[in-house]
Amino acid sequence: MAELATIARPYAEALFKAAEGADTSVLNAQLHSLAAVAASSELRQFADHPKAEAAQVFDLVTGVAGGALDTKLGNLLRAVIDNGRLIALPEIAAQFQALVNARTGVSDATIQSAFAIDDGQLADVVAALEARFKRRLNARVEIDPELIGGIRAVVGDEVLDTSVKARLEQMKVALTA
Repeated sequence: MAELATIARPYAEALFKAAEGADTSVLNAQLHSLAAVAASSELRQFADHPKAEAAQVFDLVTGVAGGALDTKLGNLLRAVIDNGRLIALPEIAAQFQALVNARTGVSDATIQSAFAIDDGQLADVVAALEARFKRRLNARVEIDPELIGGIRAVVGDEVLDTSVKARLEQMKVALTA
């Protein structure tokens, strides 16, 4: 939704500017946990209720998210709640992550595999993908049994599909052409 992205951008940029020079890993982790809480429809229903005060919503969100927040993040959350933009918090987290990635030269990568990948194999796969995409990657693994074998890597808008399923599809197209 373009509107949420437009709403979220100034908040993400303000948090990014406030976090300049600080370690953003803790801030990023806390922001993503807040975003997960804010994605709850029950929480948003409570927050949108006319009798719910901003302080109550803030206390509820921080309590569910795990308590003590970084001061910068607490200020951001108060501003988001005061302005009725709690629904934009997941998008704020995504845009903040993109800003941090751009500064550090890291890209998020999703590696889909038919089978579980142990840490040693994952390190080898990530090293090969970093060489292929010519950037450092922050990888997460998803299991997708439909791939049959191999992997499918998604880095930004680029996809590298070496799965058995993709190869079978290519063979099907070649045989029917």
